[in-house]
Amino acid sequence: MATHGADSEVGRLRTVMLHRPGHELSRLTPRNNDRLLFDGVPWVARAQEEHDAFAMALRARDVEVLYLTDLLTETLADVEARELAITTALAGLHLGDTLRTYLRSALMAATPAELTTLLTAGVRNDELRGGSGLVTSLLAPDDFVVDPLPNLLFTRDSSVWVRDHVAITSLAMPARARETQLTELIYTRHPRFAGTPRIHGHQFEHVEGGDVLLVAPGVIAVGVGERTTPAGVERFARQVFEGDLAHTVLAVPIAQERATMHLDTICTMVDVDLMIVYENVAEALVAHAVTVAGRDDDGTLHLAVAPPRPFLAAAAEAIGIDAVHRIDTGLDPVTAEREQWDDGNNTLALGPRVAVAYERNDATNARLRDAGIDVVEIAGSELGSGRGGPRCMSCPIVRDPL
Repeated sequence: MATHGADSEVGRLRTVMLHRPGHELSRLTPRNNDRLLFDGVPWVARAQEEHDAFAMALRARDVEVLYLTDLLTETLADVEARELAITTALAGLHLGDTLRTYLRSALMAATPAELTTLLTAGVRNDELRGGSGLVTSLLAPDDFVVDPLPNLLFTRDSSVWVRDHVAITSLAMPARARETQLTELIYTRHPRFAGTPRIHGHQFEHVEGGDVLLVAPGVIAVGVGERTTPAGVERFARQVFEGDLAHTVLAVPIAQERATMHLDTICTMVDVDLMIVYENVAEALVAHAVTVAGRDDDGTLHLAVAPPRPFLAAAAEAIGIDAVHRIDTGLDPVTAEREQWDDGNNTLALGPRVAVAYERNDATNARLRDAGIDVVEIAGSELGSGRGGPRCMSCPIVRDPL
């Protein structure tokens, strides 16, 4: 059994899970892209070319690339896994018994590869070959009976490794709920991950992977805002403390705006003591340090929540270093806002002072290089249409420990 896990954002990256854009992106239209959480309708072929170049850049740095759909297809070879995946996909109350019965039979008859495509790209009403009844009659021909999952591209959101445990997250938006269910199926049923301990889960309070930063071994920052709730952070903190996976969780309130939906749209780490930070909110970022206050005789864990402190100062104190330094996005407030919108500070560290970034963010990348960072540039004109950068598009599964 392979050893998986990560204790930081910047340990040498060894294995990563990606999702190559597929048919699910071709399902986006100007009428449904907002509901499916995309800012635009991407050019799918170009998005695939850009993603292939991203994967190639990772392999060139000796990173093993796993694809989510390959893992899912291998998982669905198991009959029990197929049954669970199909039951979950058909749980919506909008289907009705006639259509649900037909779909269950049709999906069970599909091969593992076909089923992967159906579960990720969705099924439209006009693609059905049976199940006709009241529901299908009243739905528009292009209505989806099983929704596509275009946001699978952002594999960071649905799972996070914390040391040797994998945290299955709970996504806040209904359009993304099935993503974590498929991810959980992979981690529970795929042979590669047999015996992997898990924390959290899709059924619990909302915590999204883009809000979770492994600041240092034992120190985790979690953004609290549009997608991750205070209750989600509380449960997550209890679980990492119970598992002895961290000694401090930094709860970081973030503005509930589209451009800053996750903590990693505001800051990412490029070294053990260095973050790239969105300049326009940097001074306002604070953190509440959450630690273990004690336990009752029955083992019940109690949390201590410190008053807010500037985020970088709180992070440095939790790590036990003098300071966490920052590099600002852009060159001034205007370019900072533009390049933050284009995911200029959503970088993926391949190791200390080595980071993947979108090539279009000239000013930010220049600042990174001036600070001694080896910037691996990739194209992202189409990949970025879902508002996510290299970090969003990657789930590290193995990093060297710091």
